[in-house]
Amino acid sequence: MNEAELRAELCRVGRSLHARGYVHGTTGNLSARLDDGFLITATDACLGDLEPAALVKVDLAGAALAADARPSKTLALHLGIYAAESAARCIIHTHSTHLVRASLTVAADEARDDLLPPITPYFVMKVGHVPLLAYRRPGDPAVAGLVAEAIEAGRRRGAPVRSVMLSRLGPNVWHETPAAAMAVLEELEETARLWVTTNPKPVALSTAQIDELRRHSGARW
Repeated sequence: MNEAELRAELCRVGRSLHARGYVHGTTGNLSARLDDGFLITATDACLGDLEPAALVKVDLAGAALAADARPSKTLALHLGIYAAESAARCIIHTHSTHLVRASLTVAADEARDDLLPPITPYFVMKVGHVPLLAYRRPGDPAVAGLVAEAIEAGRRRGAPVRSVMLSRLGPNVWHETPAAAMAVLEELEETARLWVTTNPKPVALSTAQIDELRRHSGARW
């Protein structure tokens, strides 16, 4: 996918997410890796109104190539994820309602290895572990280091992560393409919806059931 195609695809994904309520107002942001830098949404951009030319291009160090460009305030976080995970080609950050609601059940300063238990096979297969990071203000550059630590921890245990949850803010997911990242986000939000709306809470899949998903589907859990 060349740069023009990637700009168009990011806009398509952004408009789809906004239309379906994964983001509201000017919340959320998107980015993608290029051979010579990155594309990212501008500060205060509405994902429902994205235009290809309005996406900000930054160089490999994160410097905007246009003098008047204002990249998202979460640029440092995006760059940190790309640096920590070479397979990441696109990152999506939203304020998805049920995921934020799930994080509100945990103390804001409490971090967890998993925001959600493995309650469905597709969550295990398509998403995997989702570390919950303790609350930090939006745009705090320290979050990039915390996410890099979570990525490395997943790599050490043989279950690489492709998403993290920022307490009270929202998820960051990454994948090889914008469409693939959106699919992970959709499965993650649906699992959160099931978790927060089911009472009593659903029982997690057993160790034997998860092992079966590993053997037959290559699940990274």
